[in-house]
Amino acid sequence: MDALKINSELNLNQLLDAVKKLSPKELLTLNDAIWKEAIEIPLEHQTLVLNRVAKSELDSTRILAWEEVSNNL
Repeated sequence: MDALKINSELNLNQLLDAVKKLSPKELLTLNDAIWKEAIEIPLEHQTLVLNRVAKSELDSTRILAWEEVSNNL
């Protein structure tokens, strides 16, 4: 991107419109800048996910195909 002009009084929709005009490479750069700081996942959440993965590995009938799930929605 050659230049970026930002009006400090952009509303959210105007900002989204500007972001939609970015190239894929520019979008990745923006994403990296937004999420640059590490986000810590609470230990309780990590444990919950790991327990679910372990249960799924022990009993494959717990896992449903996305097509099946989406058809039931």
